[in-house]
Parts: sequence; structure tokens; C-alpha cells
Amino acid sequence: MRLSQDVMDRPLPTNPGAMLNAALAGTLPAPSPLAARWRLDRNLVFLNFGSYGGCPDDVLAAHDDYRARVERDPVRFFKVDLERLLDGVREKVAPFVGCRPQDLAPIRNATIALATIFFATPFREGDEVVTNNHEYSSGTNELARLAARTGLRVVTAEIPFPITDPAQAADAIIGAITPRTRLVVMSHVTSCTSLVMPVERVIAECHARGIDILIDGAHAPGQIDLNIEKLNPTYYVGSFHKWLCAPKGTGFLWVRPDRQAAVRSAMLSSRAAKVRDDRPLFLRDFDYMGTDDYTGMLCVPHAIEAMAKMIPGGWEEIRRRNRSLVLEAREAVCAMAGLRPACPDSMVGSMVSLPLPEADASLSGRATLYDDPLQDALLERHRVQVPIWRLGEGTPANPGVRIIRLSAQLYNSIEQYRYLGEALVNELNAERALKQTG
Repeated sequence: MRLSQDVMDRPLPTNPGAMLNAALAGTLPAPSPLAARWRLDRNLVFLNFGSYGGCPDDVLAAHDDYRARVERDPVRFFKVDLERLLDGVREKVAPFVGCRPQDLAPIRNATIALATIFFATPFREGDEVVTNNHEYSSGTNELARLAARTGLRVVTAEIPFPITDPAQAADAIIGAITPRTRLVVMSHVTSCTSLVMPVERVIAECHARGIDILIDGAHAPGQIDLNIEKLNPTYYVGSFHKWLCAPKGTGFLWVRPDRQAAVRSAMLSSRAAKVRDDRPLFLRDFDYMGTDDYTGMLCVPHAIEAMAKMIPGGWEEIRRRNRSLVLEAREAVCAMAGLRPACPDSMVGSMVSLPLPEADASLSGRATLYDDPLQDALLERHRVQVPIWRLGEGTPANPGVRIIRLSAQLYNSIEQYRYLGEALVNELNAERALKQTG
């Protein structure tokens, strides 16, 4: 599907809120028939469920009901109902992620869960934490702050991208472990590069060496078949808003039972010092962390159920369908835009990331609305919402790798990715022309 030259030649609007024009609106590809379940803007080609997800109507309706319940008697909700309701959430969520209900702590997001473990670990000067260059910046930022305060040393394993074999990732991480390593931190599915990582091998190696391991599973629930107890890390954190399409602000922390007594919330509420024999401290600490909106967490079981009912086969078929769609999307975009796959199929879940050619310095150095001028152009000229970012520092000395990430959800159709391919060809050609004339 090609845009008319008239549309392509129009200048970028100065007001991002007025981007859409009638000529462009008629050219947008249809999402899947299931898109009717979501409230996403139909004048937008939305290809980024991986960042903030998107709630179906059924989940939003449940969320509204819970909010109304809170407002009918907020005192009862917080003082009497909340613990019981969260126990119900645990009972329904635990089988989905493969663990016992009592080992799950509800938490706002994976970032807070990571910080909770970092600050619960009594690091000493000279201790080492092994991470890698594909990790999400919220975790590495927190480690850098902790290192400055404690004398901790952060060791970054270098994993190549593109990558040809998952063993390259495992070898790099294991090779960075030393006798001073206190903790290994790695993603189950990397955010920027979309790699399903070989966590099983690294976890086994950490156990053999007596080293704790923290798995960042922000992208795992709903994207891959998850069984935390079978993996058996020391700690596991995750998000429900991305691939489960639950409300924003819904994450979790799993702590191996033998470590739970040492893990306290980073924020102790007014109830933290109360002595109770009827409920473990691990649950009490995280069930109530002060006045907040807990209703999103109560909707997680609704999201699991609502998504499962959308297609025959439930979650197993959702994962299969999304993976098949994103692999087809990768093939189409690569063929159209002259790009190459960056990892083996065995490392693909519901997302793929593709390296892009570098832009002219006059573009890469300008202020942008999003993370890259190409992302701005794809949205403003073509109404495509897709992330473009960089693996690496993005400095002249270390430019890193420019990346586009494709996500696939039941909402999406292959026609949307073919449309992206056409738009990408137009914009990359414009970037090349600027390089040649600049």
C-alpha cells in the first residue's frame, strides 16, 4: 500500500495533536477483526503493545467497576477488602506464571520490583553484579546509583546484536562471573532487542556457583509460556500490562521461599510494624504500600480471562498466533526495506527487533518528540506507532545500533506491517538522499 505523492510531499505539522489529515486517513490498513475489542485510535497503525500494552474493553469495564467499588466505601476497601481481594488475584494469577500464590507479591511495575531486590541485598564494597548490554535502562540506572553509594561494581557482559545463537548470550554472561559476583541480573525477554534469552542455562550455572540470580521478566507473561518454579531463579519480576493487556501499574515480584524473610518493601507503610500471626510479613509488606490505586491489580485475572476467550485455544493459541504473525512481519519488512533478521527464530516470542541504517548527523542530532527522528516521521507522515531506539550509548565515540522493534498482538494484521514496510522504505530513502546531499 503506497501513499500518494501529494501526501508524502506535505510538510510535517507543527502541532503533533493535529497530525492526521483526510488524505492519509483513507490509506491506513485495517487491523485484525479482533481490534474491535480495543479502544485504540483507529486512525493509528499501532504496532507497539510491547511498551505499555493496551486494555481491551472488557478489562476497562472491570476496572471501572472496581474503582466505583472503592469510592462507595474507601475505608472498608483499604481496611477490610483489599487483602482478601489480592489473595483472590494471587490464586488466579499463580497458575498462569507457574508458582505458588503465597510467593507472589503485587507491585506497581517491574522497575520498582527490581529496585526492591537491589536495595534488599546487603552489598559490600567490592561485590560485583553481572548484567549485560541488552538490559533495560531502569535496572541499570538503579544499579549505577547503588554502586555510587556502596562501592558495588557493575560488570556488563557484551552480547552481540545481531546474534546467531542463544549460546552467545549465555556464554557472555557466564564468562563475566567472577568469585566476587554477588548477583546476576538478566532479562527473560530483552526490551530493546526482543531476544528470548537462555535463562535456564544461566540460572543453572548460578546455582552451581552459589550465586543469586534475578530475572527481569517484564516482557514474559503472555508472550512466552512461563513457569517460574521450574526455572527456579532466586528472584523473578514481571509486568502484566504489556502482553496480558492488563491495566497499567500492574506488576509482580516472586521471591524464592527461603529468601522471603530478607526482602522488605522499599517503602514501609503505616502497617509495617504491626505484629500479626495470621499473615506472612512478605505478603503484608507488599499488599499495602500506602494509599494508592490497587484496582488495576484486581483486574489482572479479568485480563487473563478476557484475552483467552478472544480466540479458540486460549493463551497457547495467542502465543502461537502472535509469534507466527511477528515472524511473517519480520520477513515482509526485511524484504521491502532491505533489512536482515537479527536473531534466530528460536529467540523470537511476540516481538522482533531489526537493525536500521544510520541517519545523517543533521537528523540524529536534532530534538525529537520520540526517541529517533525516524520514529517521529513514521508517526507524523504515516500514522505508524512503532518504537525506534538504540542499543548502546548513542555517542559519536560509541554510536551503538539503531533498532526498530515490531510487536504482534491479537489486535494486529499482517497488512499493518506491510504498510510499515512501505513507509519505512520511503523514510529510509529520504534519509539516504539527505546524506548524499548533505
